[in-house]
Amino acid sequence: MAGSCCNGGCAVEALRMRQKGTLLKVLWINAVMFVLIAGAAVYGRSTALLSDSLDNLGDTLTYGLSLYVVSQDLRAKARVALFKGGLILCAALVVIGQILWKLAYPATPSHEVMSLFSLAGLAANAVCLWLLWRHRHEDINMSSVFECSRNDIASNLSVLLAAGGVWLLDAGWPDLVVAGLLALLLLRSSLHVIRGALAELGSRKDVLDTAT
Repeated sequence: MAGSCCNGGCAVEALRMRQKGTLLKVLWINAVMFVLIAGAAVYGRSTALLSDSLDNLGDTLTYGLSLYVVSQDLRAKARVALFKGGLILCAALVVIGQILWKLAYPATPSHEVMSLFSLAGLAANAVCLWLLWRHRHEDINMSSVFECSRNDIASNLSVLLAAGGVWLLDAGWPDLVVAGLLALLLLRSSLHVIRGALAELGSRKDVLDTAT
């Protein structure tokens, strides 16, 4: 056992256990927030809030996948990161579709609902970001998780800004503008995660080719 620790085995296992514990916590936080914010988005007729809830859904799936690959090799982690990028891309496309729907069938959302649940989401995501901060540079798996959580903070603040615009102008277009900006943020994040995963897969392939 002592030899194993000297060779780094104990340190690696301890790191994996810390990662698993953190991922389990943020998974449950995001699962609960998705249910709450999605219901609020439908009730309050807010596309920006819907985008916020999809962030939480994507993160719940992301954290679950990340939890699954914590103990696997870097190539497996890169493949899962690539899938995460695809999930973020799908969320962006859903938001874009909802924006187009609202342009065809306009409705003024409830700024009270938007404000309340964006603040609740902000508090929850701040806790997640704090939990993930120490893991952000450990590997491609945890780096992509941290990227998702950081996006959520920007998303919550944007929805809060949109709520203020709806209240001041008594119109629905601030909600759509912010939803559009959030869709762009999701697109940018998805490309960042996908590029990082492809780069990792490429480097792993080069290593394997060299070894053979």
